[in-house]
Amino acid sequence: MFRLTRRSRKTGLPPGTLVHIGEEKTAKVRITVMYYDEDTCEEKEVDTIEECLGNIGVTWVNIDGVHETSIIEKVGECFNIHPLTLEDIASTEQRPKVEDYSEYVYIVLRMLSYTGEVESEQISLVCGRDFVISFQEKQGNVFDLVRERIKNGTGRMRKMGADYLAYALVDTVVDMYFSILENLGDVIEDTEESLLADPGPETLESIQMLKREMMVLRKSVWPLREVVSQLERGESPLFGKATKVYLRDVYDHTIQVIDTIETYRDMLSGMLDIYLSSISNRMNEVMKVLTIIATIFIPLTFLAGVYGMNFKYMPELE
Repeated sequence: MFRLTRRSRKTGLPPGTLVHIGEEKTAKVRITVMYYDEDTCEEKEVDTIEECLGNIGVTWVNIDGVHETSIIEKVGECFNIHPLTLEDIASTEQRPKVEDYSEYVYIVLRMLSYTGEVESEQISLVCGRDFVISFQEKQGNVFDLVRERIKNGTGRMRKMGADYLAYALVDTVVDMYFSILENLGDVIEDTEESLLADPGPETLESIQMLKREMMVLRKSVWPLREVVSQLERGESPLFGKATKVYLRDVYDHTIQVIDTIETYRDMLSGMLDIYLSSISNRMNEVMKVLTIIATIFIPLTFLAGVYGMNFKYMPELE
């Protein structure tokens, strides 16, 4: 109901209207920019979007926080981004997708984290010819490894263009899914051991919680398969053949994640069936004991009832 209420804020507004939809935040929006080419690299934190312009090589602008729509609007003015794209960036309930606007490619991903439960965050990427703009709902360190690769000049990062940077960011998001699945796999194993040893109400609660987590994962990852496929097989000149080879690897990883999720879903369904069967068997055992007790006491109760009545002449005695 809360999500429907948030979505209703845009009712009746024209397309392209900038309205933030998502968790309310008051933290200051953080803007960092990194410029690099094969020989040089510079990173700094800026106060305005205008400070990110006019540099050679690849420009990577990272914005932590999408709740200040004025900043998103300024990004659109400086980088010539379509109002519909800006609208989607401010709306944090988008499903993973990719849109080609000829001058840039817009990508939506779901960043997941696990701290006892799965939490989802929208990541928006705008990939142009020589720039990438990444939008995160909150400050995080998930892209720090990419930053370190650029700063250290290791690998291909500094030798490739903006399309390879976009690939690296997508790949980082997909790699996070493996880490989350590993953690959830450990929880599933513990729940399975509890189920076989001594199933109780807390076991059922754990199974239901895990099924909900799998639903969140599936909702985030399933559309990503089509996103990566479009990037790999699409005809956008912004993504070169060299980068598409690596996108094929990301596609394979996405399929692996989906297969693992489906396997876990099947395991949880089987565990739920086992739990219900064990409860049913336990009930049958209780009923068996009650039946034996009843079989013993019914004749005694009958005799006590008969001989406990007020007879003038007691049966079997007179």
